[in-house]
Amino acid sequence: MPKTRAPKRGARGRAAGGNDAPRALTPRQKEILRLVAQGLTTREIAEHLEISVRTVEVHRFNLMRRLKVRNVAQLLRQALILRLLPKSFASR
Repeated sequence: MPKTRAPKRGARGRAAGGNDAPRALTPRQKEILRLVAQGLTTREIAEHLEISVRTVEVHRFNLMRRLKVRNVAQLLRQALILRLLPKSFASR
């Protein structure tokens, strides 16, 4: 009887070449994404959430890495495609 092989695994144990859907965002990442979409600067987001500017930068970096984008324009586009932002955002 032939042996079956387990699927190859990429970084962090995810199946390589499989589903490209991002893992679910944390509530804080969703909040940061919403504020970025509203056009707030990093400093404004930090003041609004009462956290450091560096913490906002880390959250945004992790969001961008998770959604596999390189800049804020791509982040917002991908968020709309994946329906992470409400439809009403696109019509503003």
